Amino acid sequence: MYTFRKRFTKQFNLLLGLLSLILVVTIAACSGPDAADSGAAEGGMPSEFRIGYQVVPNAELLTKNQGFAEAKFPDVDIQWLPFDSGRDVNTAMVSGGIDVGLAGSVPVSTGIAQDLPYQVYFIHDVIGDNEALAVTADSGVTSMAELVDKKIGVPFGSTTHFSLLSALENEGIDPNDVQILDMQPQDMLAAWQRGDIDGGFVWHPTLSRMLEDGGSVLVTAKELAEEGIITADLGIVSTEFAQNYPDFLAGYVEALDEAVQFYRNDPEAAALAMSEEIGLTPEESLNVMNELVWVSAEEQASEKYLGTPEAPGAMAQVLKDSAEFMVKQEAIESAPEVDAYNKALFNQAVAK
Repeated sequence: MYTFRKRFTKQFNLLLGLLSLILVVTIAACSGPDAADSGAAEGGMPSEFRIGYQVVPNAELLTKNQGFAEAKFPDVDIQWLPFDSGRDVNTAMVSGGIDVGLAGSVPVSTGIAQDLPYQVYFIHDVIGDNEALAVTADSGVTSMAELVDKKIGVPFGSTTHFSLLSALENEGIDPNDVQILDMQPQDMLAAWQRGDIDGGFVWHPTLSRMLEDGGSVLVTAKELAEEGIITADLGIVSTEFAQNYPDFLAGYVEALDEAVQFYRNDPEAAALAMSEEIGLTPEESLNVMNELVWVSAEEQASEKYLGTPEAPGAMAQVLKDSAEFMVKQEAIESAPEVDAYNKALFNQAVAK
């Protein structure tokens, strides 16, 4: 019988194998004479811009709702493509299906460790109470110690997976003693409602619906961050796209920053707009928006976050630490030195 670690390693390595295969096929497909001109338009602008977003109540989702990017680039075909997790975004990025995407710091850290062809250009949010481990009322669980033998859902390879394993490690609980199930958010909610699981570590709006259904929070990402376990939602960009369209990417960062300022200047209006995207009331939307740390482009250019090309920020070390944890879990074979993560920060966009 496989242990949890062996099961996780087998599934994660299979995913990485598929990503590597897709990468080889993509490189071969893009090696033709017209590859460099694909999607290009006059004036150094792309003819289309494909955004792989997730339903997370942050600046990118607000940018989508308000049409900030469309207003800034009226001649570019901007496509918003929804994804359920960073794992899926990684796959889409490698296959060439998107130009930018949102993924958690953990899948990004493992992606960089596997030489996936992207860089980090923006921090969509630093995760706080927006991600949490919720348990059902019927589970009877009131402490981490009582998770032994319980069924807990989590999207493998995600920030919540990292948080769950870190929380168990902090409590001295062997993950093999917990039935940890790989579930995407929508599948987790369905399993929760059927009574098939005892809890799940996930984000809003799924987390909100689980709590509305009688669930209670055992631990949040914010509480873990206070113990040094930091997670974030990051914007990643295809290395080729960043090289071809750096000014356009800087302009998209300006659109994202416009959303950050909108939220800071008029949170109620921003929450009303966000409610249309996440299916919660404006009041509930504001609550979950406030559970995230929204960081402006100017703040991201500091040493605390992405930094600048001349002085890379602390996010590189966060990614390095996340990858080292995944090595310890035998999810990936090795993590590169922090210099590789410094190079993976495309901080030119926020530095402008």
